[in-house]
Amino acid sequence: MIPETTPGDGATRILYRDPQCLVINKLPGEAVEGAAPGMADLPRLLAAYAAPGPEGLAIPVAINRLDVPASGCALFARTRRALSRLNAALGEGKMEKRYWVIVENPSTRELPESGEWIHWLSRNPRANKSRAWAEDGPGRKKGILRYRIKGQGERYVFLEIELATGRHHQIRAQLAAQGLFIKGDLKYGARRSEKGGGIRLHARSLCFPDPAKPESLIRVVAPPPIRDRLWLDFEANP
Repeated sequence: MIPETTPGDGATRILYRDPQCLVINKLPGEAVEGAAPGMADLPRLLAAYAAPGPEGLAIPVAINRLDVPASGCALFARTRRALSRLNAALGEGKMEKRYWVIVENPSTRELPESGEWIHWLSRNPRANKSRAWAEDGPGRKKGILRYRIKGQGERYVFLEIELATGRHHQIRAQLAAQGLFIKGDLKYGARRSEKGGGIRLHARSLCFPDPAKPESLIRVVAPPPIRDRLWLDFEANP
C-alpha cells in the first residue's frame, strides 16, 4: 500500500484525485513507469491504493514521466478517456509544468536573473542519458526551458523552471550544458551524491485540462517531500 503521508510533515501525498485521474507527490526513488527490480513501482502501488471504477484502467498510467531520482507532481490517468485526453494536452503544450531545482553555485560565471535556453537534445538509451547541443542535428529534438533565480548563496542557486517542451532528462541535460549541476545528480556532473540517492529536482506545480471537462483547468502544487534546511530556505524565497 502506498504511504498516505509525506515523511517529515504529515502532509498528504495525494494532491488531487477524481474518477479520471490523480496526482501524487512522488518521492525520490519511485518509478512512474518501467520500475527496475527492487524499485518502488508507483503505478502498481497506486492501483492498490485507488481501485478503478467501471471504466477504469487496472493500473494507472503516468502522463508526465518524472525521472526516478526526482520528486513532485506526478500525474496519472485512471481511465482510457483520461489517458487519451491528457496525452493530447501534453503533446499540444496545454500543460503548465514548473520545477524547483537546487544547483551547485557556478564559480566561473554569473547567471542572469532570468532567461530562456534553447537546445537540441539527443538521447543515449544504453546509458539512459541525454545531451543538449547548441545546434540541430540528426536524431536531436528541440528543447526549450525558461528559468528565474529564486535565491542564491555561496554554495547553491535556487531556480524555478518552466518547461515549454518535455524531452528525456531535459532539465538535467540543459542545465549541464550551461555548466550548472543539480545537487546530487552524479550522472550529469554533480560533485557528490545525495543521501538516499535522490536529486534536488522537484516538480513543484502542474496545471492541466480536466479530462472530464476540458474547458476547466486543474492546478496542483507539491511541497518538497524532504523537509530539510535547503528546501525550507528555497520556500522562503518569493
